[in-house]
Amino acid sequence: MDNQVKQPRILIVEDDPDQSELIRDALRIYYDYSDDKNIVAVATGEQCLAQRIEDFNTILLDYHLSDIPVLQLLERILARSDIPVIFVTGENSSSAAAEAISRGAMDYIVKLGDYLFTIPVVIDKNLRLHRIKQENDALRRELELMISELRVKNIQLNEALELQKKMAITDHLTGLANRRHFAELLETSFEEARRYGFDLTCCMCDLDHYKNINDTLGHQVGDDVLVIAADVIRSLLRGSDIAARYGGDEFVLLLPHTSVERGIAVGERIRQHLMFQTSKHPMLDQPVTLSVGIASISSDNPENSDTLVSRADKALYVAKNNCEDPIVVYSRIGRNQPSGT
Repeated sequence: MDNQVKQPRILIVEDDPDQSELIRDALRIYYDYSDDKNIVAVATGEQCLAQRIEDFNTILLDYHLSDIPVLQLLERILARSDIPVIFVTGENSSSAAAEAISRGAMDYIVKLGDYLFTIPVVIDKNLRLHRIKQENDALRRELELMISELRVKNIQLNEALELQKKMAITDHLTGLANRRHFAELLETSFEEARRYGFDLTCCMCDLDHYKNINDTLGHQVGDDVLVIAADVIRSLLRGSDIAARYGGDEFVLLLPHTSVERGIAVGERIRQHLMFQTSKHPMLDQPVTLSVGIASISSDNPENSDTLVSRADKALYVAKNNCEDPIVVYSRIGRNQPSGT
């Protein structure tokens, strides 16, 4: 047991001077006090509140005082300090004891028989219980803090994992799907189209004269053009459509439930919007154009997803070398039939 419990500082609030002195004597003898600095006795609630409550280890409080209702006094004491308050009263009433303890008192002593010998024992018991309560409260607060920190770290970890996952499947510059993730989405989209019998159109898109932009205006302007192209593509696609940066200045689109004719219209809108947006770039002296190659399940009947992309890529190759039509459909190659308007 530490020194604080061996010789506690005690505040006695007792309006009967004889009872107050008897209690003081009992405490002096039990705790072997050499002087009275550890025992302070007052007669009223106001005198009690005038003390530095936090300097005491416990308070012995008479249940009946002349100036302040004792339960109100208890509330005001506990509002100032977490201190064990023990009621000492001549009223042998279980309801009064229950009310006092429900309001925050630690214990209740009735002035009957050899109660003076009981007081120090009750004080020691309640000081130990109060110390245990304080330790438990500190542990609870520490545990709550640890749980709170753990929640924060868990959120941060989940955010980091989500970011890492996003970075693993996203092109860092354009924010579109990267080529590896596109391959996964392609396989799933192709199998769904085959299984449920709907069309799937693939558009391979390539920026015209992009190398010249990089060589003459620098990579920063080249990156700006890629970002503008990605933003244009993203703004014109549906939620079910898929767009990815396929590599360098090449983009690939997957358009479920979309025919070749619809794919042509999408490609043309992208071309027109790209020219409009790049015309506003201060470093570009002319709008950037785009070539598109298109293939679909319905028009080309590819045996697998790779063949679908390969045929769209072959159509793109023709479009890049075709001055008359920047949008070429694979199934129409060699027919001398324009695909766009």
